[in-house]
Amino acid sequence: MSETDSKTAITTMVPGANGDLGLAVSGTMEVRLAADAADVDAAQALRYRVFYDERAAKPVGAMAARRRDFDDYDAIADHLLVIDHVRGPGADSVVGTYRLIRHSRAVAHGGFYTAGEYEIAKILAFPGELLELGRSCVDAAYRNRPTMQLLWKGIAAFVFRYDITLMFGCASLPGNDVDALSKHLSYLYHYHLAPDRLLVRALPGLHIEMNRAPRESIDAKRALATLPPLIKGYLRLGGFVGDGAVIDPQFNTTDVCVIVQTDAVTDKYYKHYQREARGV
Repeated sequence: MSETDSKTAITTMVPGANGDLGLAVSGTMEVRLAADAADVDAAQALRYRVFYDERAAKPVGAMAARRRDFDDYDAIADHLLVIDHVRGPGADSVVGTYRLIRHSRAVAHGGFYTAGEYEIAKILAFPGELLELGRSCVDAAYRNRPTMQLLWKGIAAFVFRYDITLMFGCASLPGNDVDALSKHLSYLYHYHLAPDRLLVRALPGLHIEMNRAPRESIDAKRALATLPPLIKGYLRLGGFVGDGAVIDPQFNTTDVCVIVQTDAVTDKYYKHYQREARGV
């Protein structure tokens, strides 16, 4: 999209009004929750194209035959979709997705995905409803500011709708070579390590040291600028990272656990939603 498109005003719907799944619209694009199995299948297809075709993740089980990225957590998740209606009404219109798992659903399932990489007792002890974010991806042609704005608008609306107090998840740096990622990992450790009350740690046996270079050797401005956009987005909302990275050989990534208190997300939109809800 052009720079002019990126300035298109975003009109946000009232979260939860009449049980709708829509969260925000911008021109021909909207962000909403998946409504049925076909929507979830479209999200899984996009995830396969991005993670496996583009980023060389290794499919397991029936993934390659079905050309879908899926696991058991999909069944308990809400799936956030960015849709461009110019591409038609079918699966091809889904150009971005995020998997959202609320604590109340994770409990019934037996836990969060993140618990497979991190000890998250401190997160679980945080008061209020928790939200795990994961499986985020965007079609290559839509990796731009308007799409990211819509994703964040959708997350903000979801947070508001379900009164989420804390969100977290595994965010990825590309590749398994931690030496090549040493500046990024060290920057996150020195500048964004979570306070003790939220400091989760990578599980023993998976823990990769993040403090790989002294603080004074890091160009903080450059390190932040070259981080993946998703991690930068979390940090700009005041997010923290846990202690220790984890290599994910299936997805060809090095993961960090990101934690964000939702005040920073909801404050920006609360008054707008309140006006919408009151019809003023």
